[in-house]
Amino acid sequence: MKISAWCHTDTGLKRSSNQDAFLIDQDLGLYIVADGMGGHLGGEVASQLAVESTHKFIKKNARSQQRPRDLLNYAYLESSHIIFDKAKYDNPELEGMGTTMVLAYQWKNNLYIGNVGDSRAYMFRAPYLWQVTEDHSLVNEQLKSGVRPEQISVGKNVITRSVGFERDVIPDILERPLMKGDHFLLCSDGFCGLVNDEHTLQILNSTRPEQVVSQCVEAALQAGGLDNVTVMYLSVS
Repeated sequence: MKISAWCHTDTGLKRSSNQDAFLIDQDLGLYIVADGMGGHLGGEVASQLAVESTHKFIKKNARSQQRPRDLLNYAYLESSHIIFDKAKYDNPELEGMGTTMVLAYQWKNNLYIGNVGDSRAYMFRAPYLWQVTEDHSLVNEQLKSGVRPEQISVGKNVITRSVGFERDVIPDILERPLMKGDHFLLCSDGFCGLVNDEHTLQILNSTRPEQVVSQCVEAALQAGGLDNVTVMYLSVS
């Protein structure tokens, strides 16, 4: 199975810097989107560290005897250690920084999706769209407890799990056999927080794969561009 990938990132209309980071390594089969938090500098440092350290770890250990699921678990843990220790021991000004990180990793004919935070992965198989990751956020916790969306007034930007805010982290890991015609969309909440699933599905059903990411980012900007926005699109053939 072959995966084609496209990504587009934008600072948005309200932010002066971009704290999102991403990676496409098609030779390794690794695709990452991270959204940093912890102030102007902290967010940028955390997201970039997460992407770089995860890439390095998986590249070094991909051919080991570890199962892909274990490989991703250890990669998230390694990244969390690096970010936490940098803030605690190297640069106290960065204390409290962390990042979301959603990734897709192809191993043979399977795709493994890892997630920490409220960046998301969706699966699209025309004409249907599914959210395959679960948000680690206060809003999602409230929804799961039975609170209606219109009743939620606090915690809209609070995530309950991140990479690096605490030294250890446990990611969600999903596994799916790859099939021709599958498409996957990875994004920071600067996209999915502003563009609802109905609008996203409309874009995917009416847009050529190579134009999806630019159309999605444009939709987020038209919806206010309140945050940095990053959208990655994977197409299986």
